Amino acid sequence: MYKIMTPGPTQVAENVRLARSLECTNPDLDEDFYDFYKETCELISSLLHTENETLILDGEGILGLEAACASLTEPGDEVLVLDNGVFGKGFGDFVSLYGGTPVLYTVDDKRPIDPELLETFLEEQVRRRKRNFKYATLVHCDTPSGMKNPIEKLCPLLKRYGILTVVDSVSAMFGEPVSVDEYKIDILCGGSQKAVSAPPGLTFVTISAAAREAMARRRTPIASFYANLQVFEGYYEKKWFPYTMPISDIYGLRAALENIRSDTGMLARHQRIGQACREAVRRAGLKLHLECGFSNTVTVFDVPGETTARKILDTMRSEHRIMLAGSFDTLAGQVIRIGHMGSNANETDMAETMEALEQTLRKLGVPMPESLSAVFRQELKQ
Repeated sequence: MYKIMTPGPTQVAENVRLARSLECTNPDLDEDFYDFYKETCELISSLLHTENETLILDGEGILGLEAACASLTEPGDEVLVLDNGVFGKGFGDFVSLYGGTPVLYTVDDKRPIDPELLETFLEEQVRRRKRNFKYATLVHCDTPSGMKNPIEKLCPLLKRYGILTVVDSVSAMFGEPVSVDEYKIDILCGGSQKAVSAPPGLTFVTISAAAREAMARRRTPIASFYANLQVFEGYYEKKWFPYTMPISDIYGLRAALENIRSDTGMLARHQRIGQACREAVRRAGLKLHLECGFSNTVTVFDVPGETTARKILDTMRSEHRIMLAGSFDTLAGQVIRIGHMGSNANETDMAETMEALEQTLRKLGVPMPESLSAVFRQELKQ
């Protein structure tokens, strides 16, 4: 087995694995399970600081992103897609799929989206040109690059212009602060396999009253069943799910969420480990891929010229039994990603990973002016 130090899926705690092995009931017929599902959804809402309803969907995090777009988009709708990364741009595909017109706001992919520059754009497009963006999509942490956007500033800004907000925080929530109500997020999307540290297979979304009203006022039916948030309407009162719920996955998710609820130092630990990892990478002579806007859930550095991404990843797996990640799309073969989110964000596993990475890079001929592992340990003590 490998030690999984990737930016999702992450390591899974023993109590989460055991919860998934509990005896199953029939989730369609057992009314106790409807209570369990609803209580789990309410726990997610509480952890994300919102009164909005949460729904758990049977599918990986991408399902939540598509369901948000499917449920809001009607043919001809203009949707503002905030693009400074692979997943940010990718929202445009979902908008187009359901007949909308994506309008990309594309900026530097090595820096977070600047609220002041976005406001200048909105003033020009909305106030002067009278464009009517039904909603905007944005990514909290764009995992391929590790870019963190300031959703706490961007979402309230968009709302001031009458624009609903759809936020992908799959790779950031619980490793970075998220307060749905304070940030004025209409639909927030999360996933089980990142900082939540449950196995992949579930996504969950929080839905505001404004988003529900927009769905209710649609002129056309939602062009999907599975990616349709409205099909859950009244599920608890009717004791009817639109499809059979993956009961074992939800048992595991509940255990992972209870772990988060009891871990009062989770955000501080992510910040400390993220900062230590970035400083070690810098002082070892490696180049962080981003200029700023670093997420505390993943560190991304450029592949040194002396070697390749494939050689680094293969050596880490074959000689150290540790799994890191490369990236994809425009970053394929260009960077290495260290995942320190959720269960991965602990000093012991990270110290072992940094030691193994240092040995790997030295073996592959990469010069390092300082010790990657020594700097990491030193930073943690400060």
